[in-house]
Amino acid sequence: MYESITIIGNIGNEPEMKYMPSGKAITNFSVATNQQWTDNNGQKVKKTTWWRVSVFGKSAEACNNYLGKGSKVLVIGRMNADDNGGPRVWTDKSGTAKASFEITAQEVKFLDSRSDAPPAAQDDLAF
Repeated sequence: MYESITIIGNIGNEPEMKYMPSGKAITNFSVATNQQWTDNNGQKVKKTTWWRVSVFGKSAEACNNYLGKGSKVLVIGRMNADDNGGPRVWTDKSGTAKASFEITAQEVKFLDSRSDAPPAAQDDLAF
């Protein structure tokens, strides 16, 4: 069986890169995807879904160097679900229950052009 999810959206925070004990880079960032429709009363409705994205290796380093808050990206990867197939549920420091959709990226495409990014950094980041 094969599972893949594709999202296109805007990065909601500055990417955060760390290194695992093995020395492999990991970059995390959030992506907002939007839906918009008109309801039965003629009112426009907008719904935003937030995704937490993790990228590994050299692609993590490129994402950290060339993406920023507001950047438009296409992410293809695997969704990390809880044991029941839903979003991961957790409790924050204040004791409030939270849920998040998480994706481990297999491919990231930069959809914005940035003047300081080399041409290769704007291509596919397949790994």
